[in-house]
Amino acid sequence: MSPESANDAYERFMDLFVRHEGDLKRFARSLMPTWHDADEVVQQVALVAWRKFESFDKDTEFFRWLCVIARFEALAYRRKMARDRLVFSEDLMSLMAEEATEEQDCREQESVALENCLKKLPPNQRELVTLAYTPGFSTKELAEQSGAKPGTFYMRLNRIRQSLLECIHSTVQEEGASA
Repeated sequence: MSPESANDAYERFMDLFVRHEGDLKRFARSLMPTWHDADEVVQQVALVAWRKFESFDKDTEFFRWLCVIARFEALAYRRKMARDRLVFSEDLMSLMAEEATEEQDCREQESVALENCLKKLPPNQRELVTLAYTPGFSTKELAEQSGAKPGTFYMRLNRIRQSLLECIHSTVQEEGASA
């Protein structure tokens, strides 16, 4: 492999890995008893995935490929830590991996539905919700900025959240019915 193509492969790998790292950490955590253990597994997954990236089938979904590697790395890590009394059986880990994969699909559907439902909100409501979830802004500060009492502002925000939740549920149900 030429240095330039190795660089391109590395950039492509890093782009894909970073995009899925949060989901991979949550998946690894579903297999491991602690966040520390999950982080150890994720580090190993990164190393193994990079070593095998040349053989990665482009038609395969990258996250699912990482999950397969994570499952094997979690099993290897568990074997290494077998003396610890918090170790899960391989059958339980397999079941947890399957459930985590199904939950990931559900979270992806909900995330897409949330984006679509946010787009349907009037601009002022969309901005309000966005600011409410932006680090550094408190509900009290936002209420003061809008000239509303905190209780009134919180109720307004709560109604918007409730409408978003209903929109997400109906969108996911509609997609489930059409699938």
